Amino acid sequence: MKPAIRTDLALESRELAGATAEEQARIPGVRFSRRKLGGMHIDVMDITTQEGADRLCKPVGRYVTVEIDRFLRRRDDAFTDSAQGIGQLLRELLDLKRDSGVLVACLGNPAITPDAIGPLCARNIMVTRHLKERMPETFQPFRSVAVVCPGVLGTTGIESAALVGAAVREVKPDAVIAIDALAARNLHRLCRTVQICDTGISPGSGVGNHRYALNQKSLGVPVIAVGVPTVVDMGTVVQDLGGSLPEDDSPEMIVTPRDIDSFVSDAAKLVGYALNFALHEGLTIGDIDLFVS
Repeated sequence: MKPAIRTDLALESRELAGATAEEQARIPGVRFSRRKLGGMHIDVMDITTQEGADRLCKPVGRYVTVEIDRFLRRRDDAFTDSAQGIGQLLRELLDLKRDSGVLVACLGNPAITPDAIGPLCARNIMVTRHLKERMPETFQPFRSVAVVCPGVLGTTGIESAALVGAAVREVKPDAVIAIDALAARNLHRLCRTVQICDTGISPGSGVGNHRYALNQKSLGVPVIAVGVPTVVDMGTVVQDLGGSLPEDDSPEMIVTPRDIDSFVSDAAKLVGYALNFALHEGLTIGDIDLFVS
């Protein structure tokens, strides 16, 4: 038997759990709200009970879905507004103190474009841990930020979770931010949304390649996950177009947009700059450009 429709997006799990908006609003243990920030539409979903978690097949926690259409349309100041808006949402979930340190885990395979958002994002993050240790007075206004790119099991022979866990033991951060590509089920959300949640992440789960989870239980510190959907299961495309899932013996395929190279590069920069705004106070786009160039 083929697996059920795959998605990493909690918002889509909610939609699958109720055929109508009224049914979705009555799911036990699930609260849902909408807001706007920086010209972006924000959907916030809180899973508050285990019953709600079981119904949606997602852990208890908060899930924030951000539509980035304005950024994709290249509206005036869209990049700055979007990066600062996502940065504010990250700050709300992180709740860091002034002297808190953070480890950013950039997950994925740089050799496969749809899976390269994490590694490409690493290039746009202001890494300050070593600078604060060597020049504490100069970099006193900055938080301590370290980055690790654990690669994938097929190229390292080591689980990403194991490498990130080793980095956590070495760096001893107050929180981990995990960045990864996701799978969507709705074609309209593919490469058009960013999901932020406080429940951690299971790399590869959306495409049926389950790996060890990165969460507070496994790492010992809070884990915020930031993901961008870059692929969709072909079965979902067939269902959307034809109204039914493909036959059990049909080949399993994962599809991605033809302009994925451009999108992944842009999304990696957006998420990286958003993290910088979230972790350091008083920055401008020019400050970040200068630091990461």
